[in-house]
Amino acid sequence: MGASIHIGAEIGEIAETVYLPGDPSRAKYIAENFLENPVLFNEIRGNFGYTGMYQGHRVSVMATGMGIPSVSIYAHELITVYGCRNLIRIGSCGSYQEDVHLRDVVLAMAASTDSNFQYTYDLPGNFAPCADPDLLFAAKQSAEKLNIPVKIGNVASVDVFYDDDPDTWKRWAKMGVLGVEMEAAGLYMNAARYGARALAIMTVSDRFTDDEKMSPEEREQGLNDMIRTALGMAEFLG
Repeated sequence: MGASIHIGAEIGEIAETVYLPGDPSRAKYIAENFLENPVLFNEIRGNFGYTGMYQGHRVSVMATGMGIPSVSIYAHELITVYGCRNLIRIGSCGSYQEDVHLRDVVLAMAASTDSNFQYTYDLPGNFAPCADPDLLFAAKQSAEKLNIPVKIGNVASVDVFYDDDPDTWKRWAKMGVLGVEMEAAGLYMNAARYGARALAIMTVSDRFTDDEKMSPEEREQGLNDMIRTALGMAEFLG
């Protein structure tokens, strides 16, 4: 056991900047293919976490599982126990808009949600979960340097993957929401509450407008563009 309940690391073993894929296998893939000298610091519940170097910058990557409850547990412990300051989700999303295509990289400036998670904070109104502007700008700078186009806007963080109403997405789409995922709003709320910075970066893996989906080959290349964009942020964070 480590210093927290769900993460098997001791204090100091996790970098201030930590990348958060949902999938444990993606965390392992990033550590083995992008980081220098990665060291495993967590394997509790199979959510692998590693710390290593990327182009001279110490960074960590750790899986969070799926959904706002899961990502919120890890975000809370990373911030309040391990002192992580930059939490960057790297995952996939579905597109709600005709001009948001497969393999596009999306930077979630804000995250609308149907989750009741915000009510844990006992606010007198509805909280608007937003990305940290410095992280958002760093991601845009990284993408520009790598010549990777990005889409920036609002996403929907939903609690239900298999929606009983197949047309629910259209109501989000009419408000200009770019696409759907399941974690960003919870991550943003935890960061806001505990004084950290957060950003969600996603690769479009499927489209609701025409049922297009990535092939395995496209998914691999598209995810690599997102990963490179995210890791490249370290240069612009100081």
